[in-house]
Amino acid sequence: MTVGVVIPCHRQERFLSRTIAALERALEGRDWRGVLVLTGPGEAIPALSERWRVIEPPQASRGFLTPGAARMLGFAACGGDWVLFVDADVEVDAAWVDVALATAAREPALGGLWGRLEEWFVDGASERRGSPDMHKVGDHDHRIAYMTTPACYRREALLAAGGYDPRLSSEEDFELGLRMAKIGAELRSLGVRAGRHWSEPRPSFAELGRRWRNGLCFGQGQVLRLYLGRPGFAALLKRQSLYLATLGLWALGLVALGVSLASGQGRALGAWLLLALGVLGVMSMRKRSVRLGLLSILTWTLNGCGLLVGFTRGTGAPLSAARGARA
Repeated sequence: MTVGVVIPCHRQERFLSRTIAALERALEGRDWRGVLVLTGPGEAIPALSERWRVIEPPQASRGFLTPGAARMLGFAACGGDWVLFVDADVEVDAAWVDVALATAAREPALGGLWGRLEEWFVDGASERRGSPDMHKVGDHDHRIAYMTTPACYRREALLAAGGYDPRLSSEEDFELGLRMAKIGAELRSLGVRAGRHWSEPRPSFAELGRRWRNGLCFGQGQVLRLYLGRPGFAALLKRQSLYLATLGLWALGLVALGVSLASGQGRALGAWLLLALGVLGVMSMRKRSVRLGLLSILTWTLNGCGLLVGFTRGTGAPLSAARGARA
C-alpha cells in the first residue's frame, strides 16, 4: 500500500520543522511521497528529503488559495492509495499512523481515518498543553461525520465524493463529510492520539483578527449559500446555530434601542442589557474567566458576521479550480 502526504503551508513555518520531522519518523520504511503546497507569501521551509515535492503557485495567487484548493493541488501530485492530509502546525504521532495504515490494509473499503488531536500552546520560550481532545472525538474507535487534519483518506473514496471543495474559505472538512456520507464511505476515528496541534495561546483577540483577515470565518456563510435548497442545508444550519443566535441577540439589541428611543424610556434597552450580561455571566462561569467569557461572545459575533459576509458575497475559488485540482 502506497501513501501520499499533503501539507498546505500558510504562515505556519515556525511549526513546519516539527511537522516534517514527525512525518519522516512515522512513515520510515514505508512507500510514501509527500507534497508541500505553499499558499502564503514567501514561507521559509526547512530542508527536505528527496521524498518531498514543493508546489509553488504563482506569487500573486498564493494568498487566495483556499484550504480545499491547496489540499487538492497536493492530492493531484502526491500519488498514493491512501492520502494523509496534515496541516503545517500538526505533529503526527507514529503510533496513530501505524494503527491507521494497518486498519486501512485490513478494511480497504473504509473512506477515511482520523483520531484525537491534542492541543499545545507556545508562548515565548514556554510550551504548555491545552485541551487533550481538541475536537472531542473520544478515545475509542467509532464512526464519525467528518474529519479535520490529520486525516487519512482512501484515494478512490475521496475522488468518488469529489474531493475538498476549493470554493470554501473554511468548513471544507464538514462539507466533505456530507458528501462522503452520501456515497456511503465510512469515516472512522481511532482510539489513539493522532498528534499534537501547535499554536500561539488562544483564544485571543489577535486570533480573532487573524481569522477575519484570512477569511476563515466566511466559509460558514459560503457553504450555506451553496447548499440553499439542497439536502444537507438543515445539518449545516444546525451547525451554525450558535452564530445565528448571537446575531439574533445583537439584532434584538438594536430593536430594543429603537423602542427605547421612540418611547423615551429605557426599559427595553435595559431588559436587553440584562439579557446580554446574563449570557456573559453564564459563559464566564463556564470558562472560569470573564475575559474568556467575553472572548467566546466576540468569537460567536465575528463568526456570525463572517457568515453574513460569506453568504452574501459568495464563494472563493471558481469551480474550474476544483476541476483542475481534482484531475
